[in-house]
Amino acid sequence: HVQLVESGGGSVQAGGSLQLSCQVSGISSSIHGFRCMSWFRQAAGKEREEVASIGTDGSIEYRDSVKDRFTVSREYDVNSLVLKMTSLEPEDTGVYYCARDLAMWPRGCDTSDRVWGQGTQVTVS
Repeated sequence: HVQLVESGGGSVQAGGSLQLSCQVSGISSSIHGFRCMSWFRQAAGKEREEVASIGTDGSIEYRDSVKDRFTVSREYDVNSLVLKMTSLEPEDTGVYYCARDLAMWPRGCDTSDRVWGQGTQVTVS
């Protein structure tokens, strides 16, 4: 049973930085356990959008608007997925969620049973 708990949100001025963590339980503490994990965000009145995702091969993809500003890392010793955000802009404001899908063999992520965290608020002014 996978559980995700986000933390690290807060308020910051434009140009500042924040680091979010997603504590993961119920998975293997290895590169395989973190496959098919993603960060999403949702601004008020807008649809939830994917910010970054980890594929079945362990590669990480970022949406264009956050490339070179956001970095995802995996902390295996504490089973945590980290999103480091720099040069924050007001457009980055929203509730940030981590999510996990099932990794399929030989590749791909099954989103039909996606697990979500509760989210953490990020406000950039």
